[in-house]
Amino acid sequence: MATPQSNKSKSTTTRKTPEPKAPDAIKLLEADHKEVAGWFEDYDKTESDAKKGKLSEKICLALKVHMQIEEEIFYPASREALKADQEEMVDEAVVEHSSAKALIAEIEMMEVGEDLYDARVKVLGEIIEHHVEEEEKEYFPTCRKTDMDLVALGARMAARKEQLMKKLARPNGQAMV
Repeated sequence: MATPQSNKSKSTTTRKTPEPKAPDAIKLLEADHKEVAGWFEDYDKTESDAKKGKLSEKICLALKVHMQIEEEIFYPASREALKADQEEMVDEAVVEHSSAKALIAEIEMMEVGEDLYDARVKVLGEIIEHHVEEEEKEYFPTCRKTDMDLVALGARMAARKEQLMKKLARPNGQAMV
């Protein structure tokens, strides 16, 4: 006796869901800029030391990861693609990172509520705001005019960012200080 055929189609082709496309490198960096700017705004608005502590940890972690992927991947690629007279933009960005890193280290060694804690976070925000403005108004548009493969760079940067976030974050999701 023949067994009844199932109602399933005999076709074994399955549709593949397209993998999410990584943002190009500049869009990834700009999204980071926007996210951190929002956290700085939230920090300025809150009076709660507990909220300030959580926000400053998020800010510091995000900035450390962001700066590392720029320095490891984006800056070297852009330095290769830029004309010799444009490389000073990269140099200035590296120096700005150095200032931000020093301030982040100071913040991470302090407790919320200590003298100058809020001032350090405020100054860090100002340094980052200046840095972001230069990148988004001068550096990134200049990079877009080169032959840089921003999609491939974006994929590398997104993967490295994920790796660093796992490495640097505490098990509860907070930054390791």
